[in-house]
This record gives sequence, structure tokens and C-alpha cells, in this order.
Amino acid sequence: MRHGKKFNHLSRKAPHRKSMLSNMASSLIIHKKIETTVAKAKALRKYIEPILTRSKNDTTHSRRTVFSLLNNKESVTELFNNISEKIASRPGGYTRIIKTGFRLGDNAEMCVIELVDYNTLLLGGDDKAAASKTRRRRRRRKSTANVAEESPKAKKEAPKKEEKKPKKDKDDKKSK
Repeated sequence: MRHGKKFNHLSRKAPHRKSMLSNMASSLIIHKKIETTVAKAKALRKYIEPILTRSKNDTTHSRRTVFSLLNNKESVTELFNNISEKIASRPGGYTRIIKTGFRLGDNAEMCVIELVDYNTLLLGGDDKAAASKTRRRRRRRKSTANVAEESPKAKKEAPKKEEKKPKKDKDDKKSK
């Protein structure tokens, strides 16, 4: 029975689950987006949201607390130097889960979990890409018939169409 179980145990013992969530959180911080199953993504969201909230306050105590949860110096440095600046004004909801379909091997539901402030597709891309993009217009060309009707010179210069000569029938050739 599942009485009193407040979180998904992910079919793992506690040390395995904690190390897996720690590794996934470090990967998410470093790469800004990871692909995993929906169950793991939901468990990871509960794990990483408090870590991201703690990173807004850059103190020695918060760094040590985050390091004890992540166990990765590079991800802690990335979190406090770059990510905390981007999420400073956001009150919560730092991650997004996008379902992508089902895995071929075991039909597990797959998804992409990403940091909301780092999705370049939804945010409109880089500023450089937006600045270099120009507006393209197509202009209609006037057809030669319309041009010929408008100007009298064009009427004189426009070549006259030759009248089609009737084709001779095969019967006419045989009769001659």
C-alpha cells in the first residue's frame, strides 16, 4: 500500500535516489536542458526548485548548503555566477517540463526538463540574431500586357503577335 508516501521513490533505495537526483540537478544546471522520463523530471523539479531559490542569496552558508546537495563544484559556480542573476526577479517556477513522446524500448513517457529563462526558442533567440534579421519584401512586377496598355511608346515597341496559320490536314496532302 502507498499510505503516507509523499514523494515518488522511483523504484530505488534512498542513497541511489539521492545521488541520481543530485547528478540530474548538476546536469540541468550545466546544460540548461536534459531529456529524461516524466516521473524523474517531476521528482527533479521538487529537488531543484529549492536549490535555485537558495542561490538567489549568495552567501557562504547558501553555497555550502547547495554544494552538499549537488556535490559538484562546477555546477555550484555556474548556479551562483550566471543562473542566479537571470532568475533574481522570478518568484518561482524556474523549470519547465515538455513532454516529447514515448521511449521505444519500454514505452516510458519521455520529456525535456529545462530552465525557463534559458529557452532561446520561446524567448525569441539571441539579441544578435534578432538584430541581424531584416524584413524582406516582395514587389509585384507589372505584367507586359499592363505595361503595354499604360504607355503609348510601349505599344509601338511591343512586338506584334503573328497570326497562326491553319495547319494543313493530312487529307489535303494526299489529295494533291
